[in-house]
Amino acid sequence: MTADVETVVIGAGAVGLATARALAIAGQEVMILERHDAIGTETSSRNSEVVHGGLYYPTGSNRAKFCVRGRDMLYAFAAEHGVGTRKCGKLLVATSDAELGRLAAIRDTAHANGVSDLVELSADDAKVLEPEVNCVAAMLSPSTGIVSSHEFMQALEGDFLSRGGQLVLNTSVDAIETTPSGDFVLTTSGPEGTFDLTCQRLVIAAGLSATRLGRMLGYRSGYAVPETYPAKGHYFSLASKAPFSRLIYPMPSGAWLGIHLTLDLAGRAKFGPDIEWKDSVDYSFEDPDGARMKLFENEIRRYWPGLPNSALYPDYVGVRPKIYPEGAPVADFALHGPELTGIDNLVALYGIESPGLTSSLAIGETVVEKLLPGSRPV
Repeated sequence: MTADVETVVIGAGAVGLATARALAIAGQEVMILERHDAIGTETSSRNSEVVHGGLYYPTGSNRAKFCVRGRDMLYAFAAEHGVGTRKCGKLLVATSDAELGRLAAIRDTAHANGVSDLVELSADDAKVLEPEVNCVAAMLSPSTGIVSSHEFMQALEGDFLSRGGQLVLNTSVDAIETTPSGDFVLTTSGPEGTFDLTCQRLVIAAGLSATRLGRMLGYRSGYAVPETYPAKGHYFSLASKAPFSRLIYPMPSGAWLGIHLTLDLAGRAKFGPDIEWKDSVDYSFEDPDGARMKLFENEIRRYWPGLPNSALYPDYVGVRPKIYPEGAPVADFALHGPELTGIDNLVALYGIESPGLTSSLAIGETVVEKLLPGSRPV
């Protein structure tokens, strides 16, 4: 029996779209299944829209490799497809002498990751670039920038569709089985009812739903599907124009990059995210007594003492699909191919959070290599 389609990608966020596009470039007949009524409505559209430089991540990790390569791929793709980006740069600031060692450690990690454009700055140097910033030392990352995540995903979608790809919205995957020949049978539901779809190859790029989908197949080989731990992050925006032209990042705490200042392409300043571990996905903005806003104000004033009173307003919430619980060591991006799952022609992606947007094109490239050894999209 012939499968309905060669390859199915579940999930139409940035990573799913980039992966489907890469597979289409490699010559595959590809269909994307997305349970929402539009692309990129979860993690991909609820973040800082930063093109990360690759400074923080352990050398040799997937996060580091995909971020550095994906950064360059994203800027090139954006230039070719008219996607809004600005390589505005980022100041990573130490606001006390106690943080100088952490700043130096980030510099060393960045150099080991192949990031060669960092500029070390004194407090006076930093103030020349950003007069309102407060720090004892800083590093400038010129290759860090911002991107319109919506334009980026729309361009990925358009390029994918132009190559013969199919995008099916409002369609949930409710069960996954395999046939004796090794094809996958996806039981799906949507506005037209329930139907089965068969495919030869399958990519799970479903972000917050990846664990649920992976467990539909985990029984095949008994491999351990990573648990997903939703981590909520709130963002506040500035009611007036910010006196900064670059992103400002404090010292990180573990995998959390702190309450940083980012800009969008219109110049609007946003602050966040914080981190709140949850048992389920929740996009409500929670600050009933104003304590969260006060926390944000205190954190921001460490590097911007001039933040006016009552200048912040609640904006939006993102939820990151972490695959480690609160307090545990930070897990790397997980790309589970046949070598881990024991299931041929399957690649499942887990824990693709920051810098997932930056890394998306590089992740797609790697999925192609796993599914189609010897093939590499151009």
